[in-house]
Amino acid sequence: MYKVVARVGRRRLAGLAAGLVTGLGLLPAPDAHAADLMSQAKARGVLRIAVEGTYPPFNFKDPKSGHLTGYDVEVARLVAAGLKLRPQFVLVEWSAVLPAVSSGKVDAAISQVIITPERAQAFDFSVPYTYSGFQLIVRKNERATYRSLADLKGRKLGVRQGSVFEQQARAVKGIEVRSYPAVPENLQDLAFGRIDASLDDSLMVSFLLKNSALPIKAGPRVGKDARVGVAIRKGNPQFKAAVDRILNEARADGTLRRLSLKWFGIDASNAARQAVQRPQ
Repeated sequence: MYKVVARVGRRRLAGLAAGLVTGLGLLPAPDAHAADLMSQAKARGVLRIAVEGTYPPFNFKDPKSGHLTGYDVEVARLVAAGLKLRPQFVLVEWSAVLPAVSSGKVDAAISQVIITPERAQAFDFSVPYTYSGFQLIVRKNERATYRSLADLKGRKLGVRQGSVFEQQARAVKGIEVRSYPAVPENLQDLAFGRIDASLDDSLMVSFLLKNSALPIKAGPRVGKDARVGVAIRKGNPQFKAAVDRILNEARADGTLRRLSLKWFGIDASNAARQAVQRPQ
């Protein structure tokens, strides 16, 4: 069994997020002198995990059952089971996922968090459990040809608020970047012509095109490939080592590959294989 905690609103974490997020990076979390997170979680008997809950196929509510599901959710359950803890999912808007880790409201974020140098200064990350990339999404009737983000100068590009995709988009001068709290609003605006394209995770794009009725299609992949890991508050080496061990074992015995094939149709748990099998 697992527990889902109601979504943490942006107001409750707005002040915290504003204090942590600066420009492209995050300010380092304060040095904690408390016991390692491993002992705290063991005493609690629960692993508190931040997820967005609106980001298929990674973490979302099944439209039929209403239950939380997705690749990240299954990986989170795998990690919790390996730690002999009960998973407790805390739903937060994407922009509040990492601040929830820093504040101690959750123990870890398992919500397709891309590892970047800026984030690695403020958080510890597990070994990667997914390898992905950046991809454009456009309307089916789009006649313009976009080969890179530079081709979107003078146009409107939708991204998730506070995401690496937003950072990459804003780094290109001339693009009118519009940020959204979650993917559904972004893609609806794209379908209705309010924006010209959307930038998001290539694995999400592949899943979306198979399961969405919106008049959209995949654009080109842009930028470098990305590594995704479990985000942990700094200063918890025992906890990080335990999570790394669980993920490494899951990769070695094929569990991550099986979950990846189930949700993405390709093996995104291995960097070399993912590069060969890029979804287009």
